[in-house]
Amino acid sequence: MLDRLQALADRYEKLSELLCDPDVVNDSKRLREYSKEQSGLEDAYQAYSEYKTVVEQYEAAKIMQGEKLDDEMKELVKLELDELAERKEALEASIQVLLLPKDPNDDKNVIVEIRGAAGGEEAALFAGDLYRMYSRFADSQGWRTEVLDTSYSDLGGFKEIVFMISGQGAYSRLKYESGAHRVQRIPTTESGGRIHTSTSTVAVMPEAEEIEVEVSENDIRVDTFCSSGPGGQSVNTTKSAVRITHLPTGIVVSCQDGKSQNSNKDKAMQVLRARIYDKLKQEEDAKYAGERKSKVGTGDRSERIRTYNFPQSRITDHRIGLTLHKLDQVLNGDLEEIISALTLEAQSELLEKGE
Repeated sequence: MLDRLQALADRYEKLSELLCDPDVVNDSKRLREYSKEQSGLEDAYQAYSEYKTVVEQYEAAKIMQGEKLDDEMKELVKLELDELAERKEALEASIQVLLLPKDPNDDKNVIVEIRGAAGGEEAALFAGDLYRMYSRFADSQGWRTEVLDTSYSDLGGFKEIVFMISGQGAYSRLKYESGAHRVQRIPTTESGGRIHTSTSTVAVMPEAEEIEVEVSENDIRVDTFCSSGPGGQSVNTTKSAVRITHLPTGIVVSCQDGKSQNSNKDKAMQVLRARIYDKLKQEEDAKYAGERKSKVGTGDRSERIRTYNFPQSRITDHRIGLTLHKLDQVLNGDLEEIISALTLEAQSELLEKGE
């Protein structure tokens, strides 16, 4: 571990030199690449620097402990050793996590798709609840949310909503949200007061840049149509909405929430690249599924990951057995406890596998 840390520290310091080199400063591409690489090493570098300082202080205190001291000084040295040993152990644990292989998508923006699944209108209304939950969580993180496409149900819920969340580390925080979310509550349409179970699905995909997924104009078919709102009524009479079909994969993307046809086409292309990238990523992951399957999930939409029980104000994440009685807070965007627990579980799995 120490050899890896020293190599990392050497690279960090080399990058500091390069970022001061006039040739690099005048080359925007290299400047951006080196800055991004150094930023990715920052936390581990700072932790290693502190670790070296703590180890030096610990060794000095051990030497002092072996000298002739009065009782009061012995007690002070012992207290210092205990504190340093505790800090050293905490830093070692933290550094182990920092040295885990980093998901190359972690710092990316995300495109989120939420669809009402089993349960008709109630599932569509719950899809709206999930959208508000994620948008409020994004607000709490200082991220920006932009709706890319919507398909409304008759009661104002979402048959489907597609939106982008832009912000540092968005994918790292939201990547475990993909899957089937189940709700148990009395629907507004239920006169008998019976509890119904409905499901909405969530897919979280990293934004893919053009250089990562190249889409040829020859591989797509673009259709235009009029935008529609709740209940299917026409929002305008101009064909500003865009539907793009990717012929090689059969992936179809629609976008109607932009102000113009060009805006909708640009947004649809963003979603298309993300879906193609996600498809390729899932195919690659499937090759290693048997030996690398994670408890926190594969990102498969069909996998039931969480239940939201309204009568008992209970939310349960089935992957890690976490149950919280704070449903209102979670639906208002307080996802921190759940996301942190999922991240910790994923990190623990990697540490156990020695990856």
